[in-house]
Amino acid sequence: MSSTDPIRTAFVCVQNAGRSQMSTAFAERERKRRGLADQVEIHTGGTHPAEAVHDGVVETMAEAGFDLSDRTPRKIDEVELRSCDYVVTMGCSTLDLGDAADSVDVRDWALDDPDGRDPEAVQRIRDEIEAKVVGLFDEIEADLRD
Repeated sequence: MSSTDPIRTAFVCVQNAGRSQMSTAFAERERKRRGLADQVEIHTGGTHPAEAVHDGVVETMAEAGFDLSDRTPRKIDEVELRSCDYVVTMGCSTLDLGDAADSVDVRDWALDDPDGRDPEAVQRIRDEIEAKVVGLFDEIEADLRD
């Protein structure tokens, strides 16, 4: 990666309908808050995407000021993931990046699945994701300064 290349970050889970969508929304907010639009690319996807973002996730994120109602889960492939600097899985993926695993910082956040959970559980998962995304962006920002 050259000093002019953006840092590429991906948030991945099986369905791309809950945890990875929440992570992406928080990452987009952090990128904007920190003025990193030209320096950080955000990708999201699933290995077997659902047809829609889970209703409970849409509702819980709306409470936090995010509108995910128009988001559609998408497939993400190994080629896209290999091009990333950071790949964050949600505790549900077993990615095989082959040789690229040495150059990609893969993290598994081991988060509970919000699908079908009561609103309080989804809120707890949302809040945990927010804290993890803020921490990741602290690291990214530090990397950009170095």
